[in-house]
Amino acid sequence: MQISLNRTPALTALPVVAIREIRRIKRTRRVHGPFWCNMRSPMGDMRRSTTIVFLAFLCALAFANSAFSRAAAHSKQSAAAATAAPSNADWTAPFPPFRIVGNLYYVGSKGLANYLIVTPQGNILINSDTEKNVPMIKASIEKLGFKFNDTKILLISHAHWDHDAGSSLIKKETGAQYMVMDADVPVVESGGKADFNYGSDPTTLYPPTKVDRVLHDGDEVTLGGSVLVAHLTPGHTKGCTTWTMKVSDGGKTYNVVIVGSPNVNPGYKLVNNKAYPEIAQDYERMWRVLKSLPCDIFLGAHGEYFGMEAKYARMKPGAANPFIDPDGYKQYIAQKEADFYGELKKQEGSAHKAAGAQ
Repeated sequence: MQISLNRTPALTALPVVAIREIRRIKRTRRVHGPFWCNMRSPMGDMRRSTTIVFLAFLCALAFANSAFSRAAAHSKQSAAAATAAPSNADWTAPFPPFRIVGNLYYVGSKGLANYLIVTPQGNILINSDTEKNVPMIKASIEKLGFKFNDTKILLISHAHWDHDAGSSLIKKETGAQYMVMDADVPVVESGGKADFNYGSDPTTLYPPTKVDRVLHDGDEVTLGGSVLVAHLTPGHTKGCTTWTMKVSDGGKTYNVVIVGSPNVNPGYKLVNNKAYPEIAQDYERMWRVLKSLPCDIFLGAHGEYFGMEAKYARMKPGAANPFIDPDGYKQYIAQKEADFYGELKKQEGSAHKAAGAQ
């Protein structure tokens, strides 16, 4: 059952009814005299009392109507606020920060992954998440014994609000240099309005943020001896970026891969997409790139990509590092590629049927 929040017509008209009643009483006074003020007339007292009670009743109903309208407006505002931004409860659920390997740390939430690369010349942060996540990211960094203000470079995996909406705030608080892949720059600097799929959805927009360095496929980001390589892996966004780096730990060197996103989101058009005509070809380019990368440490923009919670639970002193998972990386990419081609085939079939029906 749906309850309407509109004003009830009968209640809305109450003030008008009250005014009409007062006018009627005045007309009666002119014709019959001030019967309601005649203290010596029992009839006058009774009629006066009845009139006062009636008018008080009308005023009470009018007040109730006003209160109801205010409550209705508040309910509408609350409902709008509840749908202000698409999100997942895990996105803002705290998760213990920890060292993954070498100078690479996890400082994200349960659902949104953030990575801190610590160097003698300052630190690199990957992903800013939503604005609500920024205090959590800061707290995680400080819990590990590092300073949030030592963040010198801010990077992102791709230009969606759950990974870059907090960038403006982080830049303001730390002064970090913001570096973004070329094809995602228009989206970042428009606050999401230039996104091919979500640009017209106001709930996915965020503060526009000026990019300090425009990255291109294969560019290196260096700081204090650490080197990250930006690999363009488009499709999910036009500038979706997979980051790779080499990390030394315990006398060994590991290839780290931080996957941007291989997902085909609900509502994505892979066929006849006027806003992104080459989307299917870009996804295919992504598979080629991801399959070509050597991977020892498998990470990604969301913890669910690489089974973060389960692997974290297996971290024990003296035990093998569970994040060293080259086979898990290959299996994940293979499964996501199969999912993509399944969706592409489905959309191509629908497009063919639609064309045949015309």
